Amino acid sequence: MTDANPSYKSGPPMKPATAAKKLAIYLPATPQEFQDSALTHEQFVELQKNPPEWLQTLRREGPHPRPEVARKLGISITSLKNNDMDKPLTTAEIKALLEKQPEWLREARHKLASEREETGRQ
Repeated sequence: MTDANPSYKSGPPMKPATAAKKLAIYLPATPQEFQDSALTHEQFVELQKNPPEWLQTLRREGPHPRPEVARKLGISITSLKNNDMDKPLTTAEIKALLEKQPEWLREARHKLASEREETGRQ
């Protein structure tokens, strides 16, 4: 049996939300065309290899999705939620938080660092 649709050779198309998650970008900040279109595996790989200007800008400036915000701040997603910071932030907003180091952020960074250190010893 041959495949009648050659675009499915590498699997079914990837939904925009899945592609955004894999690219670590905030879907609502992407161009409407990206939000409305499923991607083939080849198109996704091409975005990774040769990101268009909008993707480069989004990665550089944000807004960033929750997992990326947590990673850039050096804290857990739970810490973001517990401190009412469970929202997309721009790179500038993240830098400002890192410069100000509010108490909750210092504590969350210390907690995660301690947990990682403990995990590393086991």
